[in-house]
Amino acid sequence: MKTLKQLQQSTRFLAAALSALVISATAQETGGTQPPNVVVFLVDDLGYMDVGANNPHCFYETPNIDRLAKSGMRFTDGYAANPVCSPTRYSLMTGKYPSRAQATNFFGGNRSATFKGAEMQHLMPLDETTLAQALKTQGYATFFAGKWHLGPTEEYWPHNRGFDVNFGGWKAGGPYTGKCYFAPYENPMIKEEGPDGEHLTARLASETAKFIEANKEGPFLAYLAFYSVHNPCMGRPDLVEKYKKKAEQAMGEEFGLEEQIFPNVKGERQVRILQNNATYAAMVEAMDEAVGVVLKQLEDSGLADNTIVVFTSDNGGLSTSEGSPTSNLPLRGGKGWVYEGGIREPWIIRYPGVTKAGAVSDEMICSIDLFPTLAAAAGVEVAHQIDGVDILPALKGEPLKERPLFWHYPHYSNQGGIPGGAIRMGDYKLFERYEDGRVHLYNLKDDIGEQNDLAAQHPEMVAQMRAKLHAWYKTVDAKFLREKDGKQPWRP
Repeated sequence: MKTLKQLQQSTRFLAAALSALVISATAQETGGTQPPNVVVFLVDDLGYMDVGANNPHCFYETPNIDRLAKSGMRFTDGYAANPVCSPTRYSLMTGKYPSRAQATNFFGGNRSATFKGAEMQHLMPLDETTLAQALKTQGYATFFAGKWHLGPTEEYWPHNRGFDVNFGGWKAGGPYTGKCYFAPYENPMIKEEGPDGEHLTARLASETAKFIEANKEGPFLAYLAFYSVHNPCMGRPDLVEKYKKKAEQAMGEEFGLEEQIFPNVKGERQVRILQNNATYAAMVEAMDEAVGVVLKQLEDSGLADNTIVVFTSDNGGLSTSEGSPTSNLPLRGGKGWVYEGGIREPWIIRYPGVTKAGAVSDEMICSIDLFPTLAAAAGVEVAHQIDGVDILPALKGEPLKERPLFWHYPHYSNQGGIPGGAIRMGDYKLFERYEDGRVHLYNLKDDIGEQNDLAAQHPEMVAQMRAKLHAWYKTVDAKFLREKDGKQPWRP
């Protein structure tokens, strides 16, 4: 006789299967030629200003990512759905805001301070339809490599969520076993250890390249979710030495002047204001080299002209804690903060036949948009509720239909970030503090550093944006801070 837990799991699997069947039936009606292959690069903790394509003064060298931007479309206003990893990864996989599943903080973490963090789940529910499951209905071979961090046990890991191959994805939020970024890895989903000292970032790229070559008849989804550039801060010795010399040479030159160019970020936490960490720089360049390996494989396999390539990050750069290895300036804050430094991300998309080489878009996009955009490209009609939209018009250089974007982070972050929510409408962004309900309004077009609070000057706009934000809270059944030591937090 089945236990209650087994019955619940069976029900979830059945729900996901039924959803996939509906998607499959719709996809079969579309017919047509073979859909495009898809390669997704997801970098962990990479800030918007950490790539040369976004930052002409960038200390780190990213030639492969920069070439990708020149061959596709770069977004200046692309976002993550959350300022930390697991929630954004959930949104990329499902097309939904993470608040719908109460997946609002990194899985395994929920700190308390003045109040207790909101109730939350530490997994992606089994009845969710993932991007991989959706694309498999169109005959896609599916591959995952790298960091997963979307569930505690194997039933929640990539090979049980629609991916045919899972190389390295399990519960961990970083490369914390073995020698971390160097072999032996002691990762249960890396069945064949590399030689002693092999670099994890390079290995992930080589495994992705092997999959692409083996599946070049397509279609395929190759989802490379780097563990880089997440802590522990460890770099290849040759690259670390290179950047130590570069940092010494740059003192007093353009890189050394960053401190004077950008204002400091006001707040309780100190923040790095200069990109000069040699080890972090080595991690960024090694990741860029790995991107180059995969892109070269597409070229060598004759697939570049029929492969959508997406490059993005899960949250902003780590600038306010844990060694503060990078600077996000002029963006305020970083990982763990709902300010722009924590949620504005590199977004580069190359869609052959759609995007123009070197195009730049200021349309607002978000990680919730990846699922519907790729599903549409594959000929899959999404038959269940999602929050994202197909951004094909933006990729063609056309405007998207106006919409607000929302953020909900009812937690105290490891990086010092405060609990809060936000809404962006056009050029304006409203930030709401969950401890006491105070609000701040910023015009991002004029004040990308979020230094000039306009709330007192525009009370009507504040009221309008706040009403929309509160209505959205109800839509996603948002949870908020909880009482601690008899003290009651603010409630919307």
